[in-house]
Amino acid sequence: MHTMKIEITLTDELLGTASANPEVYEDFIGAKRPTEPDPEEIENLPTVKEELRKHTTVFHRAKGGKPMLYDYQIKGFFKDACGALSRSKDTEKGKPAYGSGALKAYKKVVDGLIFVAPREIPLILPEGASIGYCVRPLRAQTAQGERVALARSETVPAGTKLFFDVVLLDANLGGLVQEWLDYGKYRGLGQWRSSGKGAFSYIELNA
Repeated sequence: MHTMKIEITLTDELLGTASANPEVYEDFIGAKRPTEPDPEEIENLPTVKEELRKHTTVFHRAKGGKPMLYDYQIKGFFKDACGALSRSKDTEKGKPAYGSGALKAYKKVVDGLIFVAPREIPLILPEGASIGYCVRPLRAQTAQGERVALARSETVPAGTKLFFDVVLLDANLGGLVQEWLDYGKYRGLGQWRSSGKGAFSYIELNA
């Protein structure tokens, strides 16, 4: 067993992912978690004006109202990063350009051998900063033509920090976790990752 102590610093703003509507979160978003929706998570949703709930995503709140992420959101990032990097090939040798390409059944490996602590990970905003909002259009092609809707998300700014441990039941996985965290400079955490939102740098405090 090996523990990596990680410090993440956002290089772009991070958008919240939880629906501000508790019923939507419980029935739809929470159902996509690896375990059953936790009543505590629903209680930790902030209050948003009724008319904005439908189109707003938010951060869960720790005690005292501070924004936070849950441990499974970091593990979800690991799976996303591993899945993407496994598609990168060395065109000259035909071998995976990254170690992720050699990892079989990677989702089971992340679920069963890699753990993140604590369960609630505070988002530590830069001094003087506060939660903001990002409003952007969402476009979709439908049978009736292109449709455009507005999405609204809480944000925390670049410079926000996260501290957490990654516990490895197989110490040989440490290099892969570093590979995934390196990928965070290109595609990070939270909503609208494809635009660069939620990108980050990191350091391993016990390296």
